[in-house]
Amino acid sequence: MQDESLPVGAFPQRFREAEARGVRLGVPLRVMGRVKGVDEELMDRVGRAFGERDELGAALADAIRMRAGQPGRVSMEQLRTALAGGLAAVPDAPPALVLFLTEVEQVPDWVDWDLLDEGALVARRLGQNAADVLTQLSLIGGYRFGGPSDLLVATGGLVGDDTRRRLGETQKWVVELTRPGSLRPPGHGGDGRPGGEAWRLTVHVRAMHALVNAAFEPGWDVERWGLPINQADQASTLMLFDGILVIGSRGLGVRVSRRESRALMHLWKYVGWLMGVADDFLVDDEWERHRQAYHVLLAQADVSEAGPRLAQAIVAAQRQRRYPGWPRPLQVLRATYERERLLSMLTTFLGPGSMRDLGLPLRPPWAHAYLWVLNTLRYRVVGRTAWGRRRLLTWGDRVSQRLLDSYFVDEEQAVGELRP
Repeated sequence: MQDESLPVGAFPQRFREAEARGVRLGVPLRVMGRVKGVDEELMDRVGRAFGERDELGAALADAIRMRAGQPGRVSMEQLRTALAGGLAAVPDAPPALVLFLTEVEQVPDWVDWDLLDEGALVARRLGQNAADVLTQLSLIGGYRFGGPSDLLVATGGLVGDDTRRRLGETQKWVVELTRPGSLRPPGHGGDGRPGGEAWRLTVHVRAMHALVNAAFEPGWDVERWGLPINQADQASTLMLFDGILVIGSRGLGVRVSRRESRALMHLWKYVGWLMGVADDFLVDDEWERHRQAYHVLLAQADVSEAGPRLAQAIVAAQRQRRYPGWPRPLQVLRATYERERLLSMLTTFLGPGSMRDLGLPLRPPWAHAYLWVLNTLRYRVVGRTAWGRRRLLTWGDRVSQRLLDSYFVDEEQAVGELRP
C-alpha cells in the first residue's frame, strides 16, 4: 500500500526526470508558441500540482462511496438527478452534493457568453481538423509520457475492445461542447430550465474523475507518479484541448485568427473551470497557454509500457469503426485508408522518434500534404467570406456527425454511466 499523498512541497519522482527529452519534443511548441526560456517558479508550481487534487470533487466522491445508511451519503441516483435537473431537483440533498452543485451551477464573473459561443462556432468550423488534432496530438501524443497513460490502462480505458466506444464517448462530449447553449448551467437566465447537455456531461466527467481518484489513490504509487488524477495532469489535458488544438490546426494549414484563438481558448477556460482545474491554470490567452504547456512538458516522465498499448489500440480501432455511406464489402477498404491516414499524420505530428517509442510504423507524410492544399483553399480563401464561414460550419457539423456514427456501431451515442 502506497502513501495516499505527497508531503507538502514534495515532488513525485516523475517530475523533470526526462527533461532533456521534453526539450527535444518541445521544439515545435517553443518556436510556434513563442516560449522564451524556463520559468523556475512556474516549474515549481507544476511540480506541486502533481500532489494536488480537485478537493470539491474528492469530497463528493467520498460521500458517494459511503456505506448505505451513513449520514451524508450521496446516492448515484441523487447525483444523476442533480446533473439532469440541477440541485433544485434533489429534495433534502446531502451536504457534499449541495456544495458541489452550488459551485458548478454558478457562473464565474469572467465568463463572456458571446465570446464563448463564438469559440464554439470556431471549433465547429474546424471540422475534421479538430478531430485529427485531438486524436493525434492530444490523445496519442499524450501517451508518450508515463503517469496518466498508466492510469488509463489500470482503469481499462482506451484499451482492448472498448477502445472504439471510448473514442466515441470523447467525441460525443467534444461535439456537445460546441452546440448552441449547451454549456449553460441549470437556471441560467432565471428561466428555471435544466442545464445544457454539455454542462451535464462536463460535470459528469468531473465526478467520474473524482471517483477514479478515490478508488485508485490508496494503491497508487504516489511517490512515483503523484496523485492518480492530479492538478498538473488535469491542466495538461486542458492544454491539449485548447492551445494544442489551435497550434495543431495551424500546423495543418488552417488559418486561426487572434480573435478566433481567444474565443476558442475562452470556451475551454470555462470547461476547465467546470472540470475543477486550478484557477492559475485557467487562461484564455493563447501565448500564456503555450508557455504553461511547455513547462508542463518539461515536467513529464519518459514513455512507459502503457503508452504503446494505448496508441496501438487506437490505430487498431480504425478497423472496428463502421463508416457511413460505405457498403459493407468496402468497409475494410475504408478502414485500411483511415488506418494509413492516421499513421501518416502521426508520423508528421509526432516524429519518427515518438513513433518508435509508441511501437507504431512510420509512413510518408502524404496526408499532411493533401490537407495543406484543402485547408489553404477552405480557410485562407473561401473562409474569409461570410458565405464561406457558413459553408465551413455546415461541413464541420456533417463531419462531426459522421465521426459519431462511425464510432457508435448500433449503440446509443452517449457517455458511459457513472459508477461508484
